[in-house]
Amino acid sequence: MKSLKFSTRLFLSVLILFLTFVSGFIIFQYNREKTYRIELLDTMLQSINLRLDEYLEDKEFSDSVVNRFLDILWSEKFLPKMEKPRITIIDRTGDVIYDSSGKQLINNHLNRHEVMEAILKGNGYTISRRSETDKQEYFYSANYFDDEGYVIRSSLPYDVNLLNVLSADSRYLWAIAILSLILIFVFYKYTNKIGKTITQLYNFARKAEKNENIEDIKLDFPNNELGEISNHIVELYAQVKKSEEDKIRLKRQLTQNISHELKTPVSSIMGYLETIVSNPDMAEATRQQFIGRCYNQATRLSSLLNDISSLNRMDEATEQFELERVNLLRLLETIQSECALQLSDKGMAVYNLVSPQVNIEGNYSLLYSIFRNLTDNAIAYAGPNSAITVKCVTMTDEMYTISFADNGVGVEEKHLPHLFERFYRVDKGRSRKLGGTGLGLAIVKNAVILHNGSITARKSASGGLEFIFTLPRFTGDVES
Repeated sequence: MKSLKFSTRLFLSVLILFLTFVSGFIIFQYNREKTYRIELLDTMLQSINLRLDEYLEDKEFSDSVVNRFLDILWSEKFLPKMEKPRITIIDRTGDVIYDSSGKQLINNHLNRHEVMEAILKGNGYTISRRSETDKQEYFYSANYFDDEGYVIRSSLPYDVNLLNVLSADSRYLWAIAILSLILIFVFYKYTNKIGKTITQLYNFARKAEKNENIEDIKLDFPNNELGEISNHIVELYAQVKKSEEDKIRLKRQLTQNISHELKTPVSSIMGYLETIVSNPDMAEATRQQFIGRCYNQATRLSSLLNDISSLNRMDEATEQFELERVNLLRLLETIQSECALQLSDKGMAVYNLVSPQVNIEGNYSLLYSIFRNLTDNAIAYAGPNSAITVKCVTMTDEMYTISFADNGVGVEEKHLPHLFERFYRVDKGRSRKLGGTGLGLAIVKNAVILHNGSITARKSASGGLEFIFTLPRFTGDVES
């Protein structure tokens, strides 16, 4: 059985169940109809017995009386396509009073099944029993008449004619057979489709398990629920596969970028130190200048490592960040105070248009990283004498939508989709000169995502750069 195709095994299983059901139904229906016909024939013969009792008013038991009675019945076509029944009259002790066969019946009939049932219950029948008189099998039906003290029994020869009457109608068998063939054909087509789908999924799963190329598999799923599920499985696998490949590619790219970014400050530090070591007689002013440059590069290296550490913590340990109520205006005022010197040097202004009632449910450290990195980014790249504007543009039951914009030089449209990529720089030379790590906006995006928000960058109405992002509202009862 296991050597057969799945579709064949499925069809045979369904076929066996179906044929078992059909066979059981046919046997049940056949016996039911046969029982019905037997009871119908018994009812007809009982009617003969009852009418004969009414007809025998003077209780004269003779062939002429009985034959005249049967002629009347047959003129009425009471029992069409059947010969006249044999009539036997038996007293309550079992002795035969009369028999229409014309043969003398000397045996006591009290032990006959139909006679015993008639005396006990009022009527009874026997489907087939050989007559001891003429050695022929009969169908007997008897009724007991208590007032008269006798049993009237009608019987018909159990021959081909009677068998035809008692047999179940075979036409329904043909109808069932034709219907069964149609259903078997439908089952075959349906199970064949299911089997092909399962077989395709099986082949797909085996190749996927071995990490083999699945593009050479011809997948043609049917247009039904199973086909849709199968297509979804294949699509999900392709997405997971692509995601894994993208992760590998991004990881390789990230490793290369980190290596490159670390190499620059390390090379500078080594170069300056090597110059100092190789020239012990170097002028003190030059030595101090080189040491200062080493310090600046070391500071940049430290910032880079801190940013990488922050990103790693966001990627791998999100459950460690505890959430609390954070008042946005207070957070912005703290950051503005810390950056006051840099803002003053650039001649920049900050407009906090956030309501004091805006409270965010989040992690203070991550929220600080969001707004501090956005502020540092604006200070570094917006340009002198520009302004930063922070405001809450919309509010729902669950989220705030925040706008962080400047009216500085902005960036070209082509750079906007890439601003949140790690180590992406609009102007690489200028960015390194300003000491940026290239990870600030990546940290911002990850921190927003960790708060179940989203962020986009676009040109602001004033021509600068605007960040639109969502953060969750605090809905607790804690007072500020």
